[in-house]
Amino acid sequence: MTTFVDRVELHVAAGSGGHGCASVHREKFKPLGGPDGGNGGRGGDVMLVVDQSVTTLLDYHHSPHRKATSGKPGEGGNRSGKDGQDLILPVPDGTVVLDKAGNVLADLVGHGTSYVAGEGGRGGLGNAALSSARRKAPGFALLGVPGGFQDIVLELKTVADVALVGYPSAGKSSLISVLSAAKPKIADYPFTTLVPNLGVVTAGENVYTIADVPGLIPGASQGKGLGLEFLRHVERCSVLVHVLDTATLESERDPISDLDIIEEELKQYGGLGNRPRMVVLNKIDVPDGKDLAEMVRPDLERRGYRVFEVSAVAHMGLKELSFALAEVVAEARAAKPKEEATRIVIRPKAVDDAGFTVVQEEDGLFRVRGEKPERWVRQTDFSNDEAVGYLADRLARLGVEEKLMKVGAHSGDGVAIGPEENAVVFDWEPTSMAGAEMLGRRGEDHRFEAPRPATQRRRDKQAERDESQKEYDDFEPF
Repeated sequence: MTTFVDRVELHVAAGSGGHGCASVHREKFKPLGGPDGGNGGRGGDVMLVVDQSVTTLLDYHHSPHRKATSGKPGEGGNRSGKDGQDLILPVPDGTVVLDKAGNVLADLVGHGTSYVAGEGGRGGLGNAALSSARRKAPGFALLGVPGGFQDIVLELKTVADVALVGYPSAGKSSLISVLSAAKPKIADYPFTTLVPNLGVVTAGENVYTIADVPGLIPGASQGKGLGLEFLRHVERCSVLVHVLDTATLESERDPISDLDIIEEELKQYGGLGNRPRMVVLNKIDVPDGKDLAEMVRPDLERRGYRVFEVSAVAHMGLKELSFALAEVVAEARAAKPKEEATRIVIRPKAVDDAGFTVVQEEDGLFRVRGEKPERWVRQTDFSNDEAVGYLADRLARLGVEEKLMKVGAHSGDGVAIGPEENAVVFDWEPTSMAGAEMLGRRGEDHRFEAPRPATQRRRDKQAERDESQKEYDDFEPF
């Protein structure tokens, strides 16, 4: 039973950020020493990283749910929470990352290439970080942002220079076993190759890789046999080599018709028309095979193919084939554009970009979308009136309230912040302090004000006594 897996669906979830802490420093003779709540730690990312030692996606087939660790919450004494650990998922070279709709998210080629499949949530700020000259004693902290999650599909496309294609039992596995050190399964029945085999070939100073793809049959591009499942493994190859059986026992087959059928399947699959082709007439150690190879060779050469007569069993014609493949691979590598040095691209925002949008929907609801307002909502503890008021202040400074008025929102209209599946909905009051008006200036505590001079305290007490005496003197009994 094969253990090769080249396509899996993976469910990844990054770690959530830790909550900030709301705390006040206390010590002997200093009961209100100021806010000292620490920040929450950030959540860990989920990263896909190419690892040359990994050749299959089998691990993710058995365990498709992966989650990074979350950040720890902050604590008093200005102690920040610990960050969550990033989750590194090693994948084979040539892995393509797609979303559920089939859109390509990343093409991971080259050792160390990485893709962040899930971004960890940022930690919430503690009340020490939220304090300022105006907000000296915040009685709240920000919540951590939930980590990103998504369902992705991983597809493996073998990274090789040469791909051997042909009918089952044409001798592809035998050929790769003698050209390289690969040891594929070889037998005298069809479909002995159930997974792509990869070998490394050395021809003089040139080193290249060669892949043996499971046999193709008519209808492979539509899913018949094993062809469609593994045709993706020839997409990255620079050279396609048709391995034709000159000693087949099936009377209705011959090398020319086999070539035409395989070419039609490659055409139906698409995307391979510009790859250089070569033809290998295999099994010339059999007398009838040698005669048939000499018969069809002129026809193949008239079609423009370079033709090689070989025998994988008798090791005939292999040296010439190996060096010819090295020459074509070298030409293909030279024709590829050179990779440019990594450039830092700066894309400044437009001057009129407010960072959010406000749209009135058909049911009359006003929906606010934007990275900042949506994140601020997720960070707000709605059980704390002061935190809600702080959110209202942030939205007002961003211009959300002004924008709502411009698009026609009135007092009492419904406003939603965020997407439909995860939105916060409330009735909008333009001048409302979001339930925090009774708190005075948000985050301000008179107990933290600088002490008044003794003379000023005496004057204030005398003024209070005078006021009390005046009220007594003006009192008229019934």
